[in-house]
Amino acid sequence: MPILGITGGIASGKSEFRRLLLERIDADYFDADACARELLDKDPTVRQEVLARVHPQAYDEEGAPNRPLLRQLIYQDAVRKATLEAILHPVIRDRWSAQAQEPAYGNRFFVVDIPLLFETNAEKLFDIIVTVACAKETQLERLATRRGLDRQISEKIIASQMPLSLKIEKSHHVIWNDGALEALITQADLFSRYLHARHG
Repeated sequence: MPILGITGGIASGKSEFRRLLLERIDADYFDADACARELLDKDPTVRQEVLARVHPQAYDEEGAPNRPLLRQLIYQDAVRKATLEAILHPVIRDRWSAQAQEPAYGNRFFVVDIPLLFETNAEKLFDIIVTVACAKETQLERLATRRGLDRQISEKIIASQMPLSLKIEKSHHVIWNDGALEALITQADLFSRYLHARHG
């Protein structure tokens, strides 16, 4: 069965679409963002590398990630952002690709929720790539209402990511999520029917 990669920009609705899709197909999934959080929280090798290569105050005295500082570095310092990604993403890729090859998934879809799919040059590892996209103004509105972020920091976050237009261009399928939840549900229905018709 194919390996599906679901990607998109911040606040585009990628994870919500993944949730809806998984309700409609027989699949397991891997959440790259959750894996990154786990590595930062619990992996001593990652902690050591982040402290040495990204910032000496990236963790507090109890060993917990200094997330406000890391967030600031990601959105304001391209070099440190790239360094952090170089630490995390090879490990993340190893984990999901190993999981996808387990015999249990031979007759099931395997879905990877991966924001940096294209940025990490992982497209050749997927059979099907779906980008969940929306207008920039929709992203800004969602970041303000759902996360309480002001427009200035939201603009920086969006600017730090690969443009959605480029992700759309590189994808096999696009889910447009500018409207109500019902519209996203309809697209999940249609896409799941397409997958079943094509792959069983």
